[in-house]
Amino acid sequence: MSNDNSLSLSELNDRIAILQDNMRQLVEQAAGSSGAQDEERTSERIAQQQEQLDRLVKQRDAMLKK
Repeated sequence: MSNDNSLSLSELNDRIAILQDNMRQLVEQAAGSSGAQDEERTSERIAQQQEQLDRLVKQRDAMLKK
Protein backbone atom coordinates (compact mmCIF):
# COMPACT_ATOMS: atom_id res chain seq x y z
CA MET A 1 0.00 0.00 0.00
CA SER A 2 2.74 2.37 -0.90
CA ASN A 3 0.81 4.89 -3.01
CA ASP A 4 -2.53 5.23 -1.25
CA ASN A 5 -3.05 8.77 -2.56
CA SER A 6 -3.74 7.55 -6.09
CA LEU A 7 -6.47 5.08 -5.12
CA SER A 8 -10.03 5.46 -6.34
CA LEU A 9 -12.94 5.44 -3.92
CA SER A 10 -13.73 1.85 -4.90
CA GLU A 11 -10.13 0.77 -4.31
CA LEU A 12 -10.12 2.52 -0.93
CA ASN A 13 -13.31 0.75 0.07
CA ASP A 14 -11.85 -2.60 -1.03
CA ARG A 15 -8.67 -2.07 0.98
CA ILE A 16 -10.65 -0.91 4.02
CA ALA A 17 -12.77 -4.07 3.86
CA ILE A 18 -9.64 -6.22 3.57
CA LEU A 19 -8.02 -4.53 6.56
CA GLN A 20 -11.18 -4.91 8.62
CA ASP A 21 -11.30 -8.61 7.78
CA ASN A 22 -7.59 -8.99 8.60
CA MET A 23 -8.18 -7.37 11.98
CA ARG A 24 -11.11 -9.68 12.74
CA GLN A 25 -8.91 -12.66 11.93
CA LEU A 26 -6.08 -11.35 14.10
CA VAL A 27 -8.45 -10.85 17.03
CA GLU A 28 -9.69 -14.42 16.62
CA GLN A 29 -6.10 -15.67 16.50
CA ALA A 30 -5.26 -13.68 19.63
CA ALA A 31 -8.19 -15.22 21.46
CA GLY A 32 -7.02 -18.70 20.56
CA SER A 33 -3.31 -18.26 21.18
CA SER A 34 -1.34 -18.46 24.35
CA GLY A 35 2.07 -17.21 25.31
CA ALA A 36 3.48 -13.74 25.73
CA GLN A 37 5.39 -13.78 22.43
CA ASP A 38 2.30 -14.75 20.43
CA GLU A 39 0.21 -12.09 22.15
CA GLU A 40 2.85 -9.40 21.60
CA ARG A 41 3.29 -10.29 17.93
CA THR A 42 -0.47 -10.34 17.33
CA SER A 43 -0.89 -7.06 19.20
CA GLU A 44 1.76 -5.43 17.00
CA ARG A 45 0.08 -6.74 13.85
CA ILE A 46 -3.30 -5.45 15.00
CA ALA A 47 -1.78 -2.03 15.72
CA GLN A 48 -0.19 -1.92 12.25
CA GLN A 49 -3.46 -2.90 10.59
CA GLN A 50 -5.32 -0.27 12.62
CA GLU A 51 -2.87 2.44 11.54
CA GLN A 52 -3.37 1.51 7.89
CA LEU A 53 -7.14 1.36 8.35
CA ASP A 54 -7.23 4.78 10.02
CA ARG A 55 -5.15 6.30 7.21
CA LEU A 56 -7.37 4.84 4.48
CA VAL A 57 -10.61 5.83 6.22
CA LYS A 58 -9.31 9.38 6.63
CA GLN A 59 -8.36 9.47 2.95
CA ARG A 60 -11.77 8.09 1.93
CA ASP A 61 -13.60 10.62 4.13
CA ALA A 62 -11.61 13.46 2.58
CA MET A 63 -12.46 12.17 -0.89
CA LEU A 64 -16.17 12.00 -0.06
CA LYS A 65 -16.19 15.60 1.21
CA LYS A 66 -15.01 16.94 -2.17
